[in-house]
Amino acid sequence: MALEVCVKAAVGAPDVLGDCPFSQRVLLTLEEKKIPYQMHLINVADKPQWFLEANPEGKVPVLKVDGKWVPDSDVITQILEEKYPEPSLVTPSEYASVGSKIFGSFVQFLKSKDASDGTEQTLLAELSALEEHLKAHGPYVNGDKISAVDLSLAPKLYHLEVALGHFKSWSVPENLTHVKSYMKLLFSRESFVKTQAEKKYVVAGWEPKVNP
Repeated sequence: MALEVCVKAAVGAPDVLGDCPFSQRVLLTLEEKKIPYQMHLINVADKPQWFLEANPEGKVPVLKVDGKWVPDSDVITQILEEKYPEPSLVTPSEYASVGSKIFGSFVQFLKSKDASDGTEQTLLAELSALEEHLKAHGPYVNGDKISAVDLSLAPKLYHLEVALGHFKSWSVPENLTHVKSYMKLLFSRESFVKTQAEKKYVVAGWEPKVNP
């Protein structure tokens, strides 16, 4: 039986998959584990009544598990791993936090209006740390095998590439060759191609945050 999952619809296009990286992380997990699912697109600007009744916080993604709606991509992916252990997407605990500060650093830099405030340097330091890890352990964070940490990072790196390219004409430096190869590897996976938001919807999602 297909699992039900609620994810963000695109800004201005309620019938199209939207730009939420946490929603995509859950969809990637379902795809990589080959779990059948039924997707409900939620227009976050006009949330349907049934959705708010099922999930009063109104946040996406949520997954229906044993008759209950469960929020939070960390919790959802953990439940999916326990209920559907094959193929395993477990990341070894020593690698679980690899790249975990990249998204926060990206958001700070994206919103920054001051070129000398250090936000770009902070992001570059985080990307350089990922570069060193991949150089030693790649092509994925845990070697040859894709795992949960990659599925969390993939949508965030996609947002970084699209949003910084659009709003700041910025891209990952050429010398970070392992990071660039890693992004290409992730973005070309069938699961990613199937679950990614179109670039214009990623831009539309960030627009109000960048230019409030």
